[in-house]
Amino acid sequence: MRPIGFSTGAIARGDFRLAVQRMRDCGLDVIELSALRIGELAPLLRALPTIDLAAFQFVSIHAPSRFEQSVEQAVVDELKNHAQELPVVVHPDVIFTPSLWAQFGKRLLVENMDKRKPGGRTLVELREIFKELGEARFCFDVGHARQVDPSMTEAALMIREFGDRLAEVHISEVNTASKHDPISTSAVRAFRSVARYIPENVPIVIESLIDEGQSDIGTEVDRAREALTAVGSPAFALA
Repeated sequence: MRPIGFSTGAIARGDFRLAVQRMRDCGLDVIELSALRIGELAPLLRALPTIDLAAFQFVSIHAPSRFEQSVEQAVVDELKNHAQELPVVVHPDVIFTPSLWAQFGKRLLVENMDKRKPGGRTLVELREIFKELGEARFCFDVGHARQVDPSMTEAALMIREFGDRLAEVHISEVNTASKHDPISTSAVRAFRSVARYIPENVPIVIESLIDEGQSDIGTEVDRAREALTAVGSPAFALA
């Protein structure tokens, strides 16, 4: 069975301790500690030694998704000094100075982006990023890929080229405003078309926002598992 869990920010925005407890209570084995807003980074990193993460098979940290280049060095230093060797998920548009992020080596997981962003959305755009970050691995956001290309062809192309780098998968419905909604029936069908190319041992992180009762942990886990169960013909032949 696929290892699966949630982003803390999806469950309890700004309250990582509550999110960790809820995931632990549900017996999930994957957790992504979210610091999407830059003000959340230092408190999360300073609290890491006090958070009981023993129940989780896989733990990663999501770096802030928006900040100015002037604070890039400070963000990298915070992560380098306090992230306890955990994998770090980062958005391409905040990698202003690739050499700074290259220090993380294989711990750096570069995520494909939604259509709002200026880069990192397609195979061609990601290829340029990985040229500069040779050791970095891939965080595949299947919802972002579907929003950019509903045919799922671009998703299949990314998996084909970067499959050997694949270290984490994000899953959710991504709406036209680029928000992470609960997984819909149509999203399940779309995601299934590429599910066979995602190895069973790759950690799955659900990003569906349920912090205001939009859905619940059990429902989203069930939908994610259904979406990642391959059936029928793939959207794109990888052979």
